[in-house]
Amino acid sequence: MDNIFGNIKILATTLLIAICSLGVYAQPNTTFSHENNSQSVRDFSGMKWRMKMMLPGEGVKRGLHKLPSEDIETLVWNNAEVPGDVYTDLWKAGVIEDPYFGRNSVKAQWVQQYEWWYAYQFRVTEGIENQVVDIVFEGVDYSCEVWLNGHYLGKNEGALSGFSFNVNEYLRISEHDYLKGQNMLIVKIDPAPQVNAFVAGKKTPWFGDYWRDLAPMGIWRPVKMVRSGKVRFNDVYANNQINKDGSADVSLEMTVENTDSIAKNMQFVVSLEGKNFESEAVEIEFDQNIAPGKHKVVRTIHLEEPKLWWPWDLGDPNLYEAKISLKEANVNHDYNTTTFGIREVTSKWNPGFVKDVDLSFPRSTYINGKFHFIRSACWGGPVDIFTGRTSKEEYFKLIKMAKEMNMNNIRIFGWHPPEIPEFYQYADEMGMTIWQDMIPLGTGNIPMEEENLAEIFNEGVRVIKERRNHPSLIMMEGGEEMMFRTRDPQAGRKFLERLGDSLQAYAKLPYVPDSPMTDHVAQQAGFKPKEAVHALRYFYDMGEWLHEDWYQTKADGYPIVPEFAITSVPSVESLKKFIPKDEMWPPGLSWGHHWADLTRLRMQNWDVFGSEMKGSLEEFVNATQDAQGIIFQNGIEHFRRDKPSLSAIALCHYITYWPDMKWGIVDNYQKPKNSYYFVQKAYQPLLVNFEFKKRRWHTDEPFVGNIWVVNDFYRSYKNCTINFKISNDKKKKLLEKTFKVASIEENSAEQLFAISEDVLGKVKEKFYVELELLDNEGNQISHNDYFFLIGDQAEATKRFQEWKQERLEMENGNGHGGYGSYYFFFDEFTRENGKDYESGVQKPTAIGFD
Repeated sequence: MDNIFGNIKILATTLLIAICSLGVYAQPNTTFSHENNSQSVRDFSGMKWRMKMMLPGEGVKRGLHKLPSEDIETLVWNNAEVPGDVYTDLWKAGVIEDPYFGRNSVKAQWVQQYEWWYAYQFRVTEGIENQVVDIVFEGVDYSCEVWLNGHYLGKNEGALSGFSFNVNEYLRISEHDYLKGQNMLIVKIDPAPQVNAFVAGKKTPWFGDYWRDLAPMGIWRPVKMVRSGKVRFNDVYANNQINKDGSADVSLEMTVENTDSIAKNMQFVVSLEGKNFESEAVEIEFDQNIAPGKHKVVRTIHLEEPKLWWPWDLGDPNLYEAKISLKEANVNHDYNTTTFGIREVTSKWNPGFVKDVDLSFPRSTYINGKFHFIRSACWGGPVDIFTGRTSKEEYFKLIKMAKEMNMNNIRIFGWHPPEIPEFYQYADEMGMTIWQDMIPLGTGNIPMEEENLAEIFNEGVRVIKERRNHPSLIMMEGGEEMMFRTRDPQAGRKFLERLGDSLQAYAKLPYVPDSPMTDHVAQQAGFKPKEAVHALRYFYDMGEWLHEDWYQTKADGYPIVPEFAITSVPSVESLKKFIPKDEMWPPGLSWGHHWADLTRLRMQNWDVFGSEMKGSLEEFVNATQDAQGIIFQNGIEHFRRDKPSLSAIALCHYITYWPDMKWGIVDNYQKPKNSYYFVQKAYQPLLVNFEFKKRRWHTDEPFVGNIWVVNDFYRSYKNCTINFKISNDKKKKLLEKTFKVASIEENSAEQLFAISEDVLGKVKEKFYVELELLDNEGNQISHNDYFFLIGDQAEATKRFQEWKQERLEMENGNGHGGYGSYYFFFDEFTRENGKDYESGVQKPTAIGFD
């Protein structure tokens, strides 16, 4: 048989049939049709849907589920779009004002108290003899009931996975009579859940310090009508492994369902070839008798010289495509195409930590045997919490921008849902890896009844099965911030470990139960003291340390940093899209509503610049973005110098799912903040960088530090040059030195040269340091720069700590509501300093911005 590279042979194939009892319905994985194929997909996506509001329980009483299939009554309902969400449909219809603008979100809180009826009319003209027809819902948030032509199909709860209904006996079909061929699909979406703990793991948390109290709801993923023959695929998994001799085995695990009452002799026709690289197709055929019911059929294809999938900074992201036809004689019952990559993911213990004393789990990730230092950021997604405002094009753009920022990984953490298929597709194609909390269990209590736990486990299994073919998915995590799940730490740990067992039964990937696992609750659960660190205390304890003192003392000595968070404000251009003009400057109430922590922003600016930078709106906004970037840069470089003891960094966040003033590096309008470019610099795979202990210096002391090079590439560099320069306030050069570097080893972090220079007597307020790394031909292969302040580090720390006490008094004094309330930024709302609020008359402005 011909082979992929001329010498690839199919050495062995194995066929296994396992009759398995599947507890949940697995939706068809196919979305393609091909020549002479009985399988076809009709996508109901688009704006032909209609929607209507009803009081809870009233829709059925008034007969909306029995609307005549050929009726035109729904033409006067509100227009709706699928995929989408209720809020966006209402906004477009003029029922509510844009929830993203100003404080309009509080005006839309009534929406989640009602049930919402969606209707879709479609015509069927082709017969369905010897076919199976399903209506497939890929995702509805959160609870819904479905009818077709007045016939009740069923109910589903859970936003994250799909479900389907067979509709053969309910379809109205006519080739020529328009009315007789009309069908009416009705979906009732129940009022949104209001207590996250009751739906943990099955719906994305809708609370946290970057969102306001609106629980998303809607048909958020496509709805399709899928036809196939009597025998069809339920699932195809390209389970593969790399052998010691460099060959690979691709085991196609096919879950096949025979919906007929008699056994059928089926022919499987398989072709396997490169999807994004040229190769000869490997083709095999085999026959198998398929009894009624669901069965697992496994066929293993051996490849002598496979093309492996790699993250972009370690190699090429090679993808394969398997095409499978399921035939009975001349009838093609079903067809499946599955894209996958051949790669092996393993984990190892981080050097410098003692197993079962410091850590419970290995935290270094290896791809195909190579150490994958993870340069990541928490996704912060979906792109919009109201999914009706998103597009696939935005996903592509954002993942591309992440790669261009030198990220090689995206972390989906427990506050956000598993993403749409295109997210993983683009990551596969671009060589980005994904580190994912498989289902959203962010800082919420878990229902501990066994029946409820089983539902969460099943949801996790459905989520991983849909995504496991994507080679970009390399790490699974169970929960997020166990510190808030205080009901029973031991039971919480047991739950997370059982969840991991469920997930790893379906995907050979590393799993870690929770993050960060170093808080007091996690310690009560038995986790070790150095598992990981959420580098958030600089922000939440703002004023306790200057940022460079904080990461050297309170965030140091851990193997992994799953969250590193600093806040900033979007650009003035973006602010104009969601802040009312009369609240723009000085900051008004809408700033607080969108989570601008106005005191911390001022303090952050002061830490970095020695000034609050409040001269104008533009100055303040740009300073917050620069401060975010500089703190990220300095922290990232500090952590990267600990490689390989430290193996991963994830910033918090990369994007933001509504226009807030919090964590995002890229704002809700896909506009990079200034911080993007600082991170891009600090995440260079080959990075020349400067180690320093403080940013404030006296003019009469030497400026000291160390020059390092961190290399994440598996490539060494010989006979390089480092240029080092110091400049004064006016960028006038004070000193320049050249250092020769004989060798920069692959996958390394090395301190090279010490710096001690008496040049600060010529500086007034600030000075600049610039580094340039040149290869042996004089080409620049890395560049970096910093600025420092003239000042006293101890005095600055003292002032910062005094300011912290002032901040705490402002937040908590006189019953001000504490963190999460923004009223304490406005004297009119707290009725202090002789002020009071008269709605519609006054426009309160934030204190500290006089």
